Amino acid sequence: MRKDTRPNIIFYFSDQQRWDTFNPTCMPNLTKIAEDGVTFDNSFTCQPVCGPARACLQTGTYATQNGCYWNGIALPENTKTIADYLSEAGYETAYVGKWHLASDRYPGIGLHCETSAIPKERQGGYRDFWRTADVLEFTSHGYDGYVFDSDGNRIDFKGYRADCINDFALEYLDEKTSDKPFFLFVSQIEPHHQNDHCCYEGKKEYIAQYKDAPIPEDLAFLPGDYKKMYPDYLAAIRALDENVARLVQKLKEKGLYDNTVLFYTSDHGSHFKTRNMEYKRSCHDSCTHTPLVICGGPFRGGKHDERLVSLIDLPPTILDLAGVQVPPSYMGKSLVAQYAGKEEPRDCVFMQISESQCGRAIRTARYIYAVRALCSGMTHHSAKVYFEDYLYDLQEDPIEAHNLIRSSAYKEERAKLRRMLLNEMKCAGEETPKILPAVFVRRK
Repeated sequence: MRKDTRPNIIFYFSDQQRWDTFNPTCMPNLTKIAEDGVTFDNSFTCQPVCGPARACLQTGTYATQNGCYWNGIALPENTKTIADYLSEAGYETAYVGKWHLASDRYPGIGLHCETSAIPKERQGGYRDFWRTADVLEFTSHGYDGYVFDSDGNRIDFKGYRADCINDFALEYLDEKTSDKPFFLFVSQIEPHHQNDHCCYEGKKEYIAQYKDAPIPEDLAFLPGDYKKMYPDYLAAIRALDENVARLVQKLKEKGLYDNTVLFYTSDHGSHFKTRNMEYKRSCHDSCTHTPLVICGGPFRGGKHDERLVSLIDLPPTILDLAGVQVPPSYMGKSLVAQYAGKEEPRDCVFMQISESQCGRAIRTARYIYAVRALCSGMTHHSAKVYFEDYLYDLQEDPIEAHNLIRSSAYKEERAKLRRMLLNEMKCAGEETPKILPAVFVRRK
């Protein structure tokens, strides 16, 4: 009988999944599982780009603090991750799927392992099980591909990618023999589009049932590729749902489910080329609002929680669940501490954005307020001067159709939001910049 009563923790991570796809039509199994947990209806990323979002999650710090503010910047090797903290506390740590934090950006500089094995020193402190590719969309397609184990051995897989990645998670549970609690990170790439095919690749068995799915209102009024891509997108999410159910069934078979806390969320959403020329790198809700379900531990009862939650809040939540002291460097607010009344809920979610622009934003319960610098987001991760970019009143305009950034009726609210944003930037260790009035009004 296991003496250590601390909970097992599973973090199930999708890629590029919109919050509104968590519903009984797309995710019937997770919807049922959530009846025993808590659904957080206002969950947002802190960085709507794959690699930076993952760095924030692994380190508990914002992208400008951990240095991974663009895709293709490796996590510094001296970085202490959530896996390091949990290993030190007696947890087994396991990782399967997409990593995206080992390769350096520039050709000829640093290590490149997008299609090769990730060295142990770049495996983020996950010590007990590793079935991973740094850039999974480069080693696989919707069907078939390969990952590597911790010793660099290539492992090929055949079948739908989400199923195969999930199989590696089941393999870990089947092979585990110690009585230690475990932290298992399942990093799926679905429903992310397949880069070299320039499209979403859903599971074939499910595509037909979504061919007439209604297009979300925040997309439908803008030009984009959603009419073509949405069925595959939803079919990929349906496959994720099927695999979460398979994982939960395995936990139940092994008598582990009752003492396991399951997280399900995503790194960011997808705006289907409505807000810029690709699918992310925007601080509109379509790109930043993500599903978040937590089941187990203090998160029980089938509740819907309306508080604002940032991706940056999940690292301290994980450590808190494991009984590990949250480091003072962590920028998030533990949901465990919030539920216990030891931490006040946040009044906004702070977002840094790179690559498409050098920008910052906050999301409150009612507003989105964003600023951008004139410099390129591919060459600068921060700036001394920003210009107001957009303001949306989500109470009056939930689909973000009307940019109010120069509206005189919102002058006072804009000033209040500016102060809030500057405070968040200061708390994140950024030099306080100037924020100037908008040069022009963004039309979308």
